[in-house]
Amino acid sequence: MRNTSGVRLLRDDATRQRATFLELFLDLVFVFALTRISARLIVDFTDGQPGVLAGLGQALLLFLALWAVWSVTVWSTSWLDPDAQIVQTVIIMTLVGAMTMAVAVPHGFGARASLFAITLVTLQIGRVVYFHLAGHGRPDPHQSIRILFWFGLSAPLWVVGGLVNDGTVRGALWTLAVLIDYTGLFLGWPTPRLGAQRLGVQMIAAEHLAERYQQFLLIALGEAIFVIGLSFSGSEFHNDQTGGFVLALVSTVLLWRIYFHVAGGVLGTAIDRSRDAARLATDMAFAHMVMIAGIVLTGVGFELFIAEPLGHLPSAWLIAIFGGPALFLVGRSTLEYQVFGRVSRSRLAGLLALGLLTPPALHLQPLTAGAVAAVVLLGVATADARRSRRRPAETPTPPY
Repeated sequence: MRNTSGVRLLRDDATRQRATFLELFLDLVFVFALTRISARLIVDFTDGQPGVLAGLGQALLLFLALWAVWSVTVWSTSWLDPDAQIVQTVIIMTLVGAMTMAVAVPHGFGARASLFAITLVTLQIGRVVYFHLAGHGRPDPHQSIRILFWFGLSAPLWVVGGLVNDGTVRGALWTLAVLIDYTGLFLGWPTPRLGAQRLGVQMIAAEHLAERYQQFLLIALGEAIFVIGLSFSGSEFHNDQTGGFVLALVSTVLLWRIYFHVAGGVLGTAIDRSRDAARLATDMAFAHMVMIAGIVLTGVGFELFIAEPLGHLPSAWLIAIFGGPALFLVGRSTLEYQVFGRVSRSRLAGLLALGLLTPPALHLQPLTAGAVAAVVLLGVATADARRSRRRPAETPTPPY
């Protein structure tokens, strides 16, 4: 489809499916954003236990805001032509806005709260308005109205939350804003008289969208590698710290293996075979969001047992050391259901093992607790490998 100036906006069969260099450039900003979130969490875990849960909640809100920015951008470029000048301008706007939000993350609930919130609102509303005006309402003027309607509901909560001085009030307002934003995303921005419609319902470039999800998960693994390297390079290279470094690397490889085993490698085919591709693409975004949050939290656990491998294990540290892998397995199990309509027993067994091992792990040293989590991940990966040898290659069969 072309706008009034004759510029193509929608993808067609000739549009390349691979991510453009500009899209990959945008991802670099989110690499930085994930490092800032990890740094926040590491401080929360090491500077005093009373603030850990509050710090986790704050980091989660900041993460969800950044993920919403990224996911809407990805859906847009899997529906629109990423080589169109208007679309590229929107990506550049997103890059600048996301970078500003990222630098505000370390003090996103303090001195930089207003910067984070105002940038988020300006970016989310500004790029929709720009696209609508520059594209002369094409390809779907009603979609712009739907999105602006929902952003209009959450924007005051973000801005007021950023300006108030009470952290509790800010947390409550931003939590409500996140719920509104994600309800709109999940339901397709239902609006009076216009109804609901998810981005890309007209046409989704399945290969492109699948590749973008895979790339972002690799970005999260890369951020974990960054945390591992930074922590170990700043240590004294003692034997126990070296053991923690090796254990963290092995755990990262296991996370990679578990993700890409079958389901993580056939996302494009699953979207192509789905009876409701737009819904499946939306649901896959939420599954990846959970996995990436788990990887970030796991990376924090790496930092903890590399820096202090021996001695007393604070109970809150198990939130990262065990909770991170558990969160990853929850997201991976959800993705497996989305691709194949079933969940492997090994995933559920891994979650059960982490839950049952948590009480006795309170009496272990940090490095030993990390080893236990790694053994659970190894068990899941080993079960996957055995299942692959016994069964032929499986064809994606999405449940919808």
